[in-house]
Amino acid sequence: MTEPQVWTLIGVFAAAILGGMTLMTAQFRRVIRAEVGGLRSEFLGELGALRGEMRGEMNGFRSELGSLRNEMTARFDAVNTRLDSMDARLTRVETKVDDLDAELTTLATRFWGSR
Repeated sequence: MTEPQVWTLIGVFAAAILGGMTLMTAQFRRVIRAEVGGLRSEFLGELGALRGEMRGEMNGFRSELGSLRNEMTARFDAVNTRLDSMDARLTRVETKVDDLDAELTTLATRFWGSR
């Protein structure tokens, strides 16, 4: 093991092994970086599609709420109209009852006399 040629061969072999390991590590790092970049772009694409889908769903939900609001407003207006007509009829009945009460009072006063 004292021959310089043996040491030279050992050095060349070690340099070749370390160079190969360095080359493989660099290539592996590039592959990993490319795959992560691909996954990132795929994830961002899916996220953008999901965001668009959610916006579409929310717009649909808003339009459904708007139509529900319009329908409920129309129904409340119809109920208010019916209540107003019932109030008008009850007011007329109340007036008639007051008139009837006054007539009955007048008749009772005539019949039984004034008290």
